[in-house]
Amino acid sequence: MTNRRGIWAIYRFEMARFGRTFWTSLVMPVITTSLYFIVFGSAIGSRMDEVSGVPYGAFIVPGLMMLSMFTESISNASFGIYMPKWSGTIYEMLSAPISPLETITAYVGAAASKSIIIGVIILATANLFVDVEIAHPVLMAIFLVVIAITFCLFGFVIGVWAKSFEQLQVIPLLVVYPLTFLGGAFYAIEMLPPVWRTITLFNPVVYLISGFRWTFFGVGDVPVEISIGAVLGFFAVLLAIIFWMFRTGYRLKT
Repeated sequence: MTNRRGIWAIYRFEMARFGRTFWTSLVMPVITTSLYFIVFGSAIGSRMDEVSGVPYGAFIVPGLMMLSMFTESISNASFGIYMPKWSGTIYEMLSAPISPLETITAYVGAAASKSIIIGVIILATANLFVDVEIAHPVLMAIFLVVIAITFCLFGFVIGVWAKSFEQLQVIPLLVVYPLTFLGGAFYAIEMLPPVWRTITLFNPVVYLISGFRWTFFGVGDVPVEISIGAVLGFFAVLLAIIFWMFRTGYRLKT
């Protein structure tokens, strides 16, 4: 029987932490999105009318949403599970009558909720600068939720793996951020020279951004079927890693 009370208790605790910094969390994506549109939309957009048949200002919206959601998802989930490790309350949670799946559901669910809220705020802010029409709104919402959950799982893995607050920032700053910028967040892969285009296709973030952009405009750098397969593949791998961590107690019981 599912321990709904335990899931709700952890979820509510994590969302309460988000509530204490709600206005900061609300203002920052608005300011960041505005700055991106001023820099990329005005400086670059004035020299580039369209990309793949889409006005450049609208073209960068999915990439901008993904950039923010990647970092928010990883940060929220990693910090959420790292704090119990750091404070020592992780042992109480591990001994509580709540299963690993229920623990993951609570922490990842709270982190994903925060990321989705940020994503919606960014989309709303973007509409103040450009008209963004969503070709497949239902698929866009599904893609948004699945990608948020997937990167929250990634953040959960980082939170369990990290031994210090500094390590929490290593992978987001040195891996995720560069891969996102090089993954077509603000340009189409077809704009690159053939050699770099081939190299870029080894970047896993390309498939996530491409699939999400397809739900907006019906165009992407790779077929949407491949993007869906990549997202589901990442989800399955990360879920397997987390269950292995709980089964073995990797950096949870020491």
